[in-house]
Amino acid sequence: MSGQMCWLSNYGTEGEKILHLRLESHQPWKPYKAYPQYAVADYLIPGGTKGWATYQHLRKAGWTLIPTAQAYQILETATS
Repeated sequence: MSGQMCWLSNYGTEGEKILHLRLESHQPWKPYKAYPQYAVADYLIPGGTKGWATYQHLRKAGWTLIPTAQAYQILETATS
């Protein structure tokens, strides 16, 4: 199965960005840990990016990375 990935903040455009996933383009973005069947353990690096190991794993599996700006644009359109 291949889905879409994006780096989004849990608090709008501010804050630390973490990996978000969705299986279909019409679905909302959810943090990667909401999909335990796809998430892999984070690297044990202090200050490391949350979801980086999952991103690498899913990228190799054929998932598509959506640019953050594009994802925010889609979110704004959906809430307007």
